[in-house]
Amino acid sequence: MKSETRSVLLKAYTELHKVVEELYQAHDRAIENNDFDDASLLASRADRLCE
Repeated sequence: MKSETRSVLLKAYTELHKVVEELYQAHDRAIENNDFDDASLLASRADRLCE
């Protein structure tokens, strides 16, 4: 694998990890606010991105 490819993949993985973490944090806040529909949606999207 070329170093440029590796760098791009690593950057994408790092950014994706940040997005997933934000989604799970928003999920936790939604649970605290008893907003279970939004919490479910947020967790579902985060899970999907992790696949």
